[in-house]
Amino acid sequence: MNVITPIHADTTISVTDLRKMNPSKILEQAGGNPVAILNHNKPEAYLLSAKAYEKILDRLDDIALQEIVKKRLGGKTVRVSLDEL
Repeated sequence: MNVITPIHADTTISVTDLRKMNPSKILEQAGGNPVAILNHNKPEAYLLSAKAYEKILDRLDDIALQEIVKKRLGGKTVRVSLDEL
């Protein structure tokens, strides 16, 4: 049983308090940063703004594209002119 649990947010709220508040207000108070939702003092979930979530998805897309580029480095090339595109 793990007694120490890392929390990946500077702001936390309990599940009980979350039920009493507007999620938008919670994010506003957190300055738009992620909020750890605690259940029995352990992180159960994270609340983040749509903007923060979209930023994470964009970064994951960038990482996936970097992997594709790395795999293709040194591979077969084809010379084309801009007019052919």
